[in-house]
Parts: sequence; structure tokens; C-alpha cells
Amino acid sequence: MSRIGRMPIAVPAGVTVEIAENNKVTVKGPKGELSRVLVPEMVIKMEGTELTVTRPNDLKRNRALHGLTRTLINNMIVGVTDGYEKKLEVNGVGYRATKSGNGLTLNLGYSHPIEMNDPAGIESAVEGNVITVRGIDKEKVGQYAAEIRDQRRPEPYKGKGIKYADEVIRRKVGKSGKK
Repeated sequence: MSRIGRMPIAVPAGVTVEIAENNKVTVKGPKGELSRVLVPEMVIKMEGTELTVTRPNDLKRNRALHGLTRTLINNMIVGVTDGYEKKLEVNGVGYRATKSGNGLTLNLGYSHPIEMNDPAGIESAVEGNVITVRGIDKEKVGQYAAEIRDQRRPEPYKGKGIKYADEVIRRKVGKSGKK
């Protein structure tokens, strides 16, 4: 049995979960509303203030999707109650990020500034050299943060570039001259 898939999901007060046909799950909470069509084989039941996900049989595909289905629903519930946030750090001489409206301007040592627009439902903020990406959809927050990081990934010699706040860059020693 899937250890993650077996765990019930506690639905907090102020959050409503609707399960329509073909496992279309809609979660409404104080921060917004998320909906997603999940795998129709999984059985999603609401019992009081708890959601449970069960699988019909032990086929390999159903075993693989059991924990995933439970985690996706849990991520939706956490998103509409607390939301998600990723922090990125801009490191490097002359590297900086500025915010204007819903646009993000990155100066990363290229001959031109890079303009990025926040996707719908996602907001970004800049404080000093830290970019914060917030939203209720975990996938969209992670994807937008990854797109920002891809503009200039951190390099291993000086550590210049955009990195996640909790990321550790393995540093390399530069080449040394012969004597």
C-alpha cells in the first residue's frame, strides 16, 4: 500500500472541496479557487472533514498514481489556505532585478535587460537582491521561479547568477598558473 496515498487529507474550516464526475476536484478557500481533473480510476471520498483517496486494484499504474493523486489534492488545499512562495537570490556585480507593474526587469550582464511578465495568478516582488514569487498553484509558482532562474543560472566558480534561496552551489577551484 502507498504510505502517502493512504493518509487522509484534513480539510480545514473555510475550505470547500467539490468532487464532480470524472474526478474533477474543485477547491475553494480564502485565497482563491483551484480546480483540476484527476485520474478517473482513483476513488476520492469526502468523509466529514477528511478526504480519502483509494485505488481500485494493485496494478502498477494505479499504485503509481495513488500517492500522486493524494498529493495533488493536498497541494490544492494548502494553496488556497496558505499559498506557496519561492525566493530567488540575484548574485553578481551589476546584476539586479526591478519590478514595475506586473513586469520584472532583470539586468544580468547581457547587452540587454530581460523583461518578464508575471503569469495570471502569480505575483512577484523584489526586495534588494531577493525575488519572491507567490501564488496559490504550486506548479505555476515553481515553473515561473524556474523560468526566472534559467535567465542566468548560477555558475560554479564565482557563484554569479540567480539561485534559489535554499540552493547550495558547489564551488569549483579556478585554474592556477604554472610556476
